Amino acid sequence: MNLAKNIRNTATRVLQNEADSIKNLISLLDEDFEACVSAILESKGRVVVTGVGKSAIIANKIVATLNSTGTPALFMHAADAIHGDLGMVQREDVVICISKSGNTPEIKVLVPLLKKRGSILVALVSNTQSYLAEQATFVLNATIEEEACPLNLAPTSSTTAHLALGDALAVCLLEAKGFTSDDFAEYHPGGALGKQLYLKVEDVIRQDEIPVVQEDAGIPEVIVEISGKRLGATAVEDSQGKLVGIITDGDLRRMLQKTLNIQSLKASDIMTQSPKTIAKEEYAIRALNVMKAHNITQLVALDGEKIAGFVHIHELMKEGIV
Repeated sequence: MNLAKNIRNTATRVLQNEADSIKNLISLLDEDFEACVSAILESKGRVVVTGVGKSAIIANKIVATLNSTGTPALFMHAADAIHGDLGMVQREDVVICISKSGNTPEIKVLVPLLKKRGSILVALVSNTQSYLAEQATFVLNATIEEEACPLNLAPTSSTTAHLALGDALAVCLLEAKGFTSDDFAEYHPGGALGKQLYLKVEDVIRQDEIPVVQEDAGIPEVIVEISGKRLGATAVEDSQGKLVGIITDGDLRRMLQKTLNIQSLKASDIMTQSPKTIAKEEYAIRALNVMKAHNITQLVALDGEKIAGFVHIHELMKEGIV
């Protein structure tokens, strides 16, 4: 067997093993999982997630997911906890201990201390007969048949299962709390993701330079307006100031391909009627989606029926949401 084929076969086996491990979790969901979600919802404290080794890494990720979806959480390394960090745990907190075996030395030392403080103890384990599982208030069952590692030693499928169960827990809490996209935006104000959730059309339009001509304007006036405002288009309005069309530089080129006699032409003769528009209060990501759907590069933004400006795809690119 050549090396490339062997690599692909190994990767396929690992992914299949881990996929099966996650799928098997569905049959392991029980009353303890439901009770754990309810306990966190009812708690006046936070969720503290702890573990050692690879479990500590998974714990950090679960904490990040909980915090970003509206459930206050913090990470406590199990080894550090028994050397002073236990002070971060409050009586009202729910503590989730992650461990494949449930019998690691650090966990065995930590568990009695947590119970003495009166915290609700949740075991996220792959061994439901372990010391941790027996001592816990609730057990989140993440049992796997075997690791994806051919030696059945390196934490692979077990950590994947723990991570997936943590995601399931976070999403259950999210839905139970009625967490919305507006809430998500509040917790994710930075980066492209945050901007998709809070940036509005009115934040990206140029309100001081609105290219607009009357429908009876001559073509030279249209050309000057498009060139002067440098947006590649101009809105066309009627005598009451209502939007009736749009003219792009592409429209001008197509006009010149048909005729060079432009003296008798008006804006209304070459404009595209009923142009695509968007309310200035809409999210900018919606403007982007409309542009993509219709293969255009700009939209007229409206304030009611009044022209508020243009939103151009280049402005969205500058904001990093394209």
